[in-house]
Amino acid sequence: MYDTLIIGSGPAGMTAGLYAARSNLKVGIIEQGAPGGQMNNTSEIENYPGYDHISGPELSMNMHAPLEKFGVENIYGIVKSIEDAGDVKRVITEDTSYEAKTIILATGAKYRTLDVPGEEEYTSRGVSYCAVCDGAFFRNQDLLVVGGGDSAVEEAVYLTQFAKSVTIIHRRDELRAQKILQDRAFANDKINFIWDSVVKEIKGTDIKVSGVTVENVKTGELSEHEFGGIFIYVGVNPVTSMVADLGITDEAGWVITDERMMTPKAGIFAIGDVRQKELRQIATAVGDGAIAGQGVYQYIENMT
Repeated sequence: MYDTLIIGSGPAGMTAGLYAARSNLKVGIIEQGAPGGQMNNTSEIENYPGYDHISGPELSMNMHAPLEKFGVENIYGIVKSIEDAGDVKRVITEDTSYEAKTIILATGAKYRTLDVPGEEEYTSRGVSYCAVCDGAFFRNQDLLVVGGGDSAVEEAVYLTQFAKSVTIIHRRDELRAQKILQDRAFANDKINFIWDSVVKEIKGTDIKVSGVTVENVKTGELSEHEFGGIFIYVGVNPVTSMVADLGITDEAGWVITDERMMTPKAGIFAIGDVRQKELRQIATAVGDGAIAGQGVYQYIENMT
């Protein structure tokens, strides 16, 4: 029996684990990959307090290091469902189950797809959702980045160190990214733009991607463009399938919490990108984690 089980080991989950463990609770973090979550896919972080810049993997390791000191148990597993049985919560993985007094859901969000012909077929064959993971495989090629937010623009700039050219396609006539990121993109000679347009189809050979069909959203005109790789950054969806039957999410799947990070189910907390909120950043995830890590301690104290 754990005092708290944390599902997910991103910045929110690791912070919650640290705060809970420092309160002398028995803590387990269930993860299915390396600690850090989506931070591991970020080449450079420049807006986290205390660092001028730091790589995502490095910050992940820095956050994870103190957890062993305080006895946080790392559990590998893919969570299938969570059962609320009052004072006891059960976490069901693909091959076992665990019991805890409280649960902290820190599952984050996953990349949203375009849902166009060719996308699934050419994923890992020229279609990618992680420039840090795959950028080096596309040296001296013409690349396409789909999206106009922070992630799209930041990763487009990152790709220019490998690519012959990088084109950003966006459905609007201006980017949504922070101005500092926009300025970098506009100043980079390797970056081009296709405005007011969307990808309608991803094309390729038997081996890999060769290009895309693009539609201008204002005129409906179709055009063909050749690219050796396509990187997609069009938003994220919450990872909440394991709590779909608990009644704690909104219509879009984001988990509903109060200011204590408590969901409508007593003893089940949610933090980080999976939570219904305005800003999803590392700094806000860490804040959520601190609140929940202290919150589970107070909740357990009130149980006795």
